[in-house]
Amino acid sequence: MPTLNWIGKDAVVDHHRQVPYHLLRCDEKLSVGDPGSGNLLVQGDNLLALKALLPYYAGQVKCIYIDPPYNTGNENWVYNDNVNSPEIKAWLGKVVGGEAEDLSRHDKWLCMMYPRLSLLREMLSEDGVFLCSIDENELYPLKLILDELFGRQRCVGTICWKMRNTDNRVKSRLSTDHEYVLVYSKGGPLVGRVIDRSDFKNPDNDPRGPYVTDPLTGKAATDDRPNLHYRIENPATGDSWEPDPARGWITDQAGFNSLLSEKRVWWPPNPKRGKPRKKRYLSETSERMPVSSFWTEIRGQTGADEVDQILGERLFAFPKSLDLITRLLDIACPKDALILDSFAGSGTTAHAAMALNLADGGTRRVVSVEMDPQIAENVTAKRLRRALEGYQDLEGTEVPPIGGGFRFCRLSHPIFDENGQIHPEVRFADLAAHVFFTETGEPIPKRPTGKTPLIGVCNGTAYYLLFNGVLGDKRPDGGNVLTARVLEGLPAHDGPKIVYGEGTRLGSGRLSRQDIVFRQVPYEIETQ
Repeated sequence: MPTLNWIGKDAVVDHHRQVPYHLLRCDEKLSVGDPGSGNLLVQGDNLLALKALLPYYAGQVKCIYIDPPYNTGNENWVYNDNVNSPEIKAWLGKVVGGEAEDLSRHDKWLCMMYPRLSLLREMLSEDGVFLCSIDENELYPLKLILDELFGRQRCVGTICWKMRNTDNRVKSRLSTDHEYVLVYSKGGPLVGRVIDRSDFKNPDNDPRGPYVTDPLTGKAATDDRPNLHYRIENPATGDSWEPDPARGWITDQAGFNSLLSEKRVWWPPNPKRGKPRKKRYLSETSERMPVSSFWTEIRGQTGADEVDQILGERLFAFPKSLDLITRLLDIACPKDALILDSFAGSGTTAHAAMALNLADGGTRRVVSVEMDPQIAENVTAKRLRRALEGYQDLEGTEVPPIGGGFRFCRLSHPIFDENGQIHPEVRFADLAAHVFFTETGEPIPKRPTGKTPLIGVCNGTAYYLLFNGVLGDKRPDGGNVLTARVLEGLPAHDGPKIVYGEGTRLGSGRLSRQDIVFRQVPYEIETQ
């Protein structure tokens, strides 16, 4: 398979593995609503944030949507990743400029994206779907590195959507009116199709719910399919219709009679100006209609107006519209999905998911990451707060609340300091999640309470952590050493056991008889 090479690629291919694990600390003042909703807004560099989230969400995310910098040369983004490479270190802290003034801007963009995409791939579940917005500045390089990371066979396709309704010919005579969404899947199909629910009506109070109507006209001439050519009659009025000789109907007489008995035939009010049509219900549409890759009906330029109405002023440029993100989520994930957006911006993804929950009774959860502290606090969090609690728009209209909540978190200290020692602010739950993930490659099944040293069981092996006085002895060395007494007090497990602690006073023979592998804290804990 063809691959893409660029300046700095060798230095970033495994960079996501060298990124240290950081702590996440919740800010109650900026959190909103139900803390158990499962929604999370993290402020911090998304490379560090993704690594911090990995022990909790690896392999669990059903849908990832990102809207990264398009690298137009006008975005003023800065390359800041701490990669151990002289050529990359020369880029640090410098604004990535335009085409003529910065000949390495495409290399910088690829170096920035590759480790983040690597971590996102680890977050995605085996039946998950990955979506990435982009325009033609980096479309083709992005496609090649996604093929490399996910596998070319995992590319579902590319959605091309019309994002502009007016001409844009400032620099050329070609108005670029479209953008793209690249779609990859680790194995699962797209859930359904994009549905404009406003098209579905129920004027005759059909108990099966809202519907649209499809033509009954077929595609077969009389000579080819004579069984599709017959007179149709409305039994209630006696009005009748002859088939088009070149097309016929979509089904034979028996099939039409079945539609008639099921009351699935729509009759035109004026038989001289219309033909009978077949009812198609909203309830049966979502599972059987394919998703078109060409979207012309998106209200793409409404994103900025939507944010203005919510915040009361222009604080964010070029946000994606709720219409676009709602449709993407509608086709890409089930109602109970965990969704991740690591380039959160104004928070459209989280807003769209919560609004969908209100509309269809879903339980979608969203983890959002925004790097800029000003945007995270004054745009993303503020927008979500107002959407959840209700607000008054610029015209004075009261917009009702959609309900729910989210936790606002910030990146804190790394788990390990520069000397490889555990940072003094690390709590039992933090280290337990890290230990379980590095041992098993899976998120910890339940956030530890610090009341038991048993942190989880995976594939028949139980994992224990003796740390921070978990056994009730809060003295510096209390309860952190595996002794005979401590061993007797461990929650029972019939199978292999791995115990982490500061030391052990048990000999190798007893450990072997008890089916225990002991690992010393911090020296035998994986740090990256």
